[in-house]
Formats: sequence, structure tokens, C-alpha cells
Amino acid sequence: MLNILKSVFAEKKAAPPQDTAADDRILLNAYCSNGDPPTMTFPHDLLGDRDHGDPELGKHLDGFMGYVQSRGDGAMTRTRYHLLRHIQKVRRHVSVVVPAEHLAAFHAWALEANAILFLQNGDIHDPAGLLLQASDGAQEDPAAQIPYPQEAFERKARTDRLLAERAIHVPSSLPPVIAVPEVSLRSPQEVAARVLALFAVALRAEFLSEHKDLSLDEIGARLPLALAAATPRELAFLQEATPAAQDLAQFGWRYEGVNVLAWAIGLIDKLPFPDAICDVGHLASLVLDADAKQLISRAASRPAAELIDALDLHYRLHWAVRQADIDGKNAPDGVIPGVVLERHYALNWLARFENADWDDVDTPT
Repeated sequence: MLNILKSVFAEKKAAPPQDTAADDRILLNAYCSNGDPPTMTFPHDLLGDRDHGDPELGKHLDGFMGYVQSRGDGAMTRTRYHLLRHIQKVRRHVSVVVPAEHLAAFHAWALEANAILFLQNGDIHDPAGLLLQASDGAQEDPAAQIPYPQEAFERKARTDRLLAERAIHVPSSLPPVIAVPEVSLRSPQEVAARVLALFAVALRAEFLSEHKDLSLDEIGARLPLALAAATPRELAFLQEATPAAQDLAQFGWRYEGVNVLAWAIGLIDKLPFPDAICDVGHLASLVLDADAKQLISRAASRPAAELIDALDLHYRLHWAVRQADIDGKNAPDGVIPGVVLERHYALNWLARFENADWDDVDTPT
């Protein structure tokens, strides 16, 4: 605990007021997933306010996650899991001293900022001030809640209704996904470059699966910007003379990632329900007939709300697919598991889930 306390309280723009207990003032650190929290209109002393423009914030949040994991017996509880997920979404870290008589106003602000609170004694509280995790391992308040923006709950409810209409039922306990005020999407140019790289590896997987050759030189001649955007794992596959059958299958499915990311930057008008594989011929015409430099430079992202709607849908569908597999049942009617997986993977990358690079994206459900 000492290291995280030092990290939090040593990084201030000003020192805390002297004798805070005597004048009934409380030092609080707010970890906000809302990147644009409201203005504080109550009396306070602002000691620090930083976003990811400060390169030290990422390191600090990594340390905070380690602190959360180290409390108590270190077991992964539901609350601890969602605390860690919240910290991964933090976009602003605000340190402030608030007079005790204005705590109610601060808690209202924290709710709008979608913030968890770190206190000077090492406890972590929800926006309302209820205990989420104690520094000494004491029991959390059963009424404490990990904060999610109201928008996220509304999106979850819409998705649940849509799935219920298709007779696909998922647990109400599945949490919301990231919300618009919390998300920091990949740039359209980065997404367009990823489209090119994914198309290249999927194309080679298709050729080799049909016992045709497609060399790295041939790909480089036709799609040079694809090679520039390829990840280490993709480059290894492109350079491997005889890839394993498992790699051919996995990279062959990457056409579905191409499809969803092409939709994300407006190259495709609609993203239908995942009940059919994508039109590979149409994707080929989009990529191979395009000027790659123009495709990247002119890429424009769809509204964040549309992209997160798709993420929320495929997150819940992925749960349904996995649960059916665990239960030894077929996937829900009208759902192709491979399409769902590839879309969920690509959308998690797009929304910077866990800030993972493409090769390291996870799709927990």
C-alpha cells in the first residue's frame, strides 16, 4: 500500500492543506472513466488533474491495479474484477480536498464523472462514498456499486431486448460495455491500415488452404501498406513457408475482422446480424481496387455510439456462443460463432479494451 499512497499523494501540483483533520477537510482521489467530467461548482482545493497526455498516468494506473490485486487474499472476486476493469478505462485522475460539509456535492460530481474514489487511508469507495475495497481486507459494503454511465445501462437494456426477440437469452448480470464518454477509439487511419493488414493475412490463408502459393513479395507488391501495418505475429505468418493448419484456419477467419473494421470506417454501409459469413468478393474489390494511401488518408470513423452498440451486441452474443459450447449445445439459431468471435475481437481492439495491441487482444465474457 505504501507505494500506491506515495504515488497518489506525491504527484500533486500543490501540497494538501495543513491539518486537514482539524479543519474537517478531506483529501480524495477520483479516478474518472468519463474523459470530460463536469466542473466542480462546490468549494474545493484542486491539487491535481491529469489525463493520458501525462505519460506518467498510465504507469500510475498500472500501479493502482497492482494495489487492488494485492489487497486481502488476492483472490479474484467479482468486485475486484470490475474495479480492475474500471481502472483500465480511467481517462482522468483528479486529486481534490473537499470540506466535509460539501461531500454530498462531491459525490454527485463523482457520479457524473463516473469515478471510483481512493482515500488517504487506502480504502476505495464508489461514487456515493460506499466501501468497495478496504485497505485492511475488511468486508465491502454490499450496497457499493462499480460505476457505469447511465448510457451504458440503457445500451445493455436495448441489446438484451434485441436478443430476447431472437430467443437468445443472456444473464442480466453481464455488465455494460464501455460508454461513449469513456471510450478512446483507434483513429480512422489506424483502423484503415489494420483493414489492409488483415486482408493480406486472410488472403494468404485462403490461397494456401486451396494449395495455391502467395509469397510475401507478391503481397508486398500489391499491398505494400498492408505489410507496414502487419503485427509481429502476422508477419511471422506471412513469412512462414508452410504454416500450420491451425494458423491457416485462424487467419482465414480474419476476413470477418476486415468486414467489421471496414464498416467502422464507412467502407461498408451496414453490419448485419452475424448469421452469415461476410462477402469476401466485395471486400476484395474494396481493398484491391482502392488506392491504399487514399483509403487510409480519407478514412472516417462512424459515430462512437454506433460502434459501441455493435460491441455490446457481440459481447453478449459471444457469451451465448461460449455458454452453449460449455453446455454441449449448438450455438443459438442464426448465429455463426466464428463471425461473432472475429467481430468481438476487432471491436475490442477498436475500443482499446485493456489497451492491448492487436496480437494481444482478449475477448472475455
